[in-house]
Amino acid sequence: MPMAFFCQEPQKKEIVQGTQSWFSINTVTKFQEHWGLVADAHIRSDNFLKENNFYFLRGGFTYLPNVKMTFTMGYAHMWLAPSNPEWSTYSDENRIYQQFQLNTLFENVGILQRIRIEQRWQEKIVDDKESGNQRYTNRIRYLAFFGIPVFKKKNLPILVVSDEILVHFGNEVVYNTFDQNRFFIGIKQSINSKLSFDFGYMNVFQQKYSGYQYDMNHTLRLFFYFNSVVKDGVSQMPYRSGDE
Repeated sequence: MPMAFFCQEPQKKEIVQGTQSWFSINTVTKFQEHWGLVADAHIRSDNFLKENNFYFLRGGFTYLPNVKMTFTMGYAHMWLAPSNPEWSTYSDENRIYQQFQLNTLFENVGILQRIRIEQRWQEKIVDDKESGNQRYTNRIRYLAFFGIPVFKKKNLPILVVSDEILVHFGNEVVYNTFDQNRFFIGIKQSINSKLSFDFGYMNVFQQKYSGYQYDMNHTLRLFFYFNSVVKDGVSQMPYRSGDE
């Protein structure tokens, strides 16, 4: 009897374009010579300001062996809005994270590199109701951030360019080990010696669990930074505990 072979046509890549706004405040405060507290709060909206995307809070303890390096551990919680416009139930996510951050200068360019590892428990919502089930994943993130002075005067904005790649692992991560990539370009402006902000455009390219579906979000981003541990030279770089 002849054997029949069936070939299923592969799914074509689908990319959904969207617009977002993202606001946050990020802080680090020393309570001893080498120890500090970090905290940040975020609000992200879809269609710029029309629809909620998430609310996010994070905190932790940081160890600062010197002005260039930090080691941080902490906890975060997210309230994620439903993607179905007919639903109203938010999904809770609990997260534990560990990170290492290195600030350096190459000539007059400030370079920040960060590796963050996250353990995530994401609540599953079924038919607009809490299911009581969770998705557990581990995520690894690498950020490279460059602060490039354009003007000679120190009180004028500097150009900032960054890129962060995020990959995750878990039993339910089958088709999208690549999670997302975040590219940012904008300006950073110091308000005083401890307070600064960056403002600009972020492109968030995220792969869905299906593997063939992607979101491409064009994001207006405004982040504020309060940093009580800045030093000469390295103070050009904001402390980055943020970025959801």
